[in-house]
Amino acid sequence: MPKTYDQLAASFLNEGITTCFALLGDANMNWATRLADGGCRMIYVRHEHCAVAAAMAYARKTGEVGVATTTCGPGLTQTITALPAAVRASLPLVIFAGEAPLGKGWYNQAIDQGPIITATGAAYHSLHHPARMPTQIRDAFLQARRERRPVVLGVPFDLQDADWAGPSALPTPSLQMMPAVGPIPPNPADIARAAELIARSRRIVIMAGLGATHAATEAMALATQLDALLSTSLPARGLFTDDPFSIGIAGGFSSDIARDLFAEADLVIAAGCSLSHHNADGGKLFGKAHVLQIDTAPTTLSQGRVAAQSHIRADAALGLMALAQAVPARAPEWRSAELAQKIATTAFDATPRQPEPGLHDPRDVVAALESALPPDWEMVNSSGHCSYYFAHMPSRPYARFLTIREFGAIGNGIAFAMGVAAARPDSTVVLFDGDGSVMMHVQELETMRRHGLNIVICVLNDGAYGSEIHKLRAEGLSDAGAVFGRVDIAAIAKGFGANGQRVTDLASLPDLVAKASGVTLWDFPISDKIASPVMQRAHPAKGTH
Repeated sequence: MPKTYDQLAASFLNEGITTCFALLGDANMNWATRLADGGCRMIYVRHEHCAVAAAMAYARKTGEVGVATTTCGPGLTQTITALPAAVRASLPLVIFAGEAPLGKGWYNQAIDQGPIITATGAAYHSLHHPARMPTQIRDAFLQARRERRPVVLGVPFDLQDADWAGPSALPTPSLQMMPAVGPIPPNPADIARAAELIARSRRIVIMAGLGATHAATEAMALATQLDALLSTSLPARGLFTDDPFSIGIAGGFSSDIARDLFAEADLVIAAGCSLSHHNADGGKLFGKAHVLQIDTAPTTLSQGRVAAQSHIRADAALGLMALAQAVPARAPEWRSAELAQKIATTAFDATPRQPEPGLHDPRDVVAALESALPPDWEMVNSSGHCSYYFAHMPSRPYARFLTIREFGAIGNGIAFAMGVAAARPDSTVVLFDGDGSVMMHVQELETMRRHGLNIVICVLNDGAYGSEIHKLRAEGLSDAGAVFGRVDIAAIAKGFGANGQRVTDLASLPDLVAKASGVTLWDFPISDKIASPVMQRAHPAKGTH
């Protein structure tokens, strides 16, 4: 006699899922075992947070719904940091979480799970009627796809263990029920108004976000036509890597030269951008420019500020193409050979160097990695102070570089790397992270090794929480609470069966790259005296405001 958990697993498999990130407990282990029996690749992690975070990166890389599972109660509460990050990054996930058994008067792991989950912005559905469970699972996948956010399913595990008495037929999969519609074309009146706006503008920057990653060709063509420069939001960094007039990231992570050029702009055409607070550096990056947004869901207000003054509701590629047809070409003025040379040769960060014996400047580490790492490796950038430096690797294209930092939490990098490795099993993944972030979930090195994931972890080790020490110092306060000393992370990696190496000579990197295999960790001891420009601007030393 089949059990209800058999039918629930079949319902997930009916959705075409091939990978699930899991940590087992009483309320999900039978279901997860049947999911594995059905051919789904299971990656069994050591912490529930990492299951959800890995599913986030998997969803971003594959374009599919990421799937994770935890047990009820404490298993589910461990995911609360990852869920708001997935919500804010618009990542579709379905998470199978048990619930306490309905038939018991008391259960020590029982908790009202729904309010906790909905507080993160994710959706929560309790599945309490067995006959409807397969349809509710399908609907959860449909909701995740349509709303681009996580959906958590709570299923009491005594109901899961009951004999299945419902229908054997499974519902139509969610992918077949998604509306089959084409991209949204722009309204001609909106294009006409935008053409007038462009005609009045002299210095234009075309800025692309995740909603325009399919429109790189159209953006570059329009930029050439309008004598405009190109830029991207942080999540879309690297989209215009090969264009000589790309000024890189728009936002708090903008390079020195990008900030200077944005200050000249009188029009920013934002294609497929959510126009977040960080994207405009709180309004300080291109505050003199009129913002024209091209998006399928345009907005005026974003995260507490007026983000755009004009709008075109359209698919990014179609909107950019329509503008190209509506405006005449301009003779090059801003786009000059001299400017291209300046963009190519100006350092992204001119902070004075403070050499310390035996310690690297983080910019030197990034330059050495940029030179040594193969072009086909998949890059993953974590959060924290060190992430600024790694974001400025000029040759690394969007298609091979993952950044998810919408919630600003550290400790996600290792899980994101596992998600990318699962999505790209034939590639080597390289993670850029800080020592504080890696130490939060260093146990997952064992997960990587056990599952045969090819991941190289590059740790900028300043022996501290980098952001906090620079903030405390700027305030004139003691940094003792954020300094921990340079733990020998390479030795820890060896303890988990991985390859570990403390890198004291950057000239050794080509040889280390050639020998890298399996799970590898490179520990780069760096100076803690160098604050990134974004940190310097946000937290100037007392008396320098």
